[in-house]
Amino acid sequence: MTFEEKCYDLISQIPAGSISTYKEVAKALNTKAYRAVGSAMAKNPNPIIVPCHRVIKSNGDVGLYSYKEGIKTKIALLQNEGIDIEGKKVIGFKNKLFRFSPRI
Repeated sequence: MTFEEKCYDLISQIPAGSISTYKEVAKALNTKAYRAVGSAMAKNPNPIIVPCHRVIKSNGDVGLYSYKEGIKTKIALLQNEGIDIEGKKVIGFKNKLFRFSPRI
């Protein structure tokens, strides 16, 4: 399984109404390659099926999005799932943060 496929497998676990961060995804993959996670999200061939819009920056910023109208689309998708956003920041994102189960 490629690094990208491992990322997609993980983010498919994030339920609607929750978010995770590039850092949390990397930690779940036992790596510090946070930017590589971002690159994998940008290459996602199925952005609605594999919900890369649910992965944001560790500071609560929604980050980039390569599908359709970019950040505007990402914000709309997150808001449709009940995530509150002001500007480009997720409000109370730590309360919505999905934590991956430890892998053995």
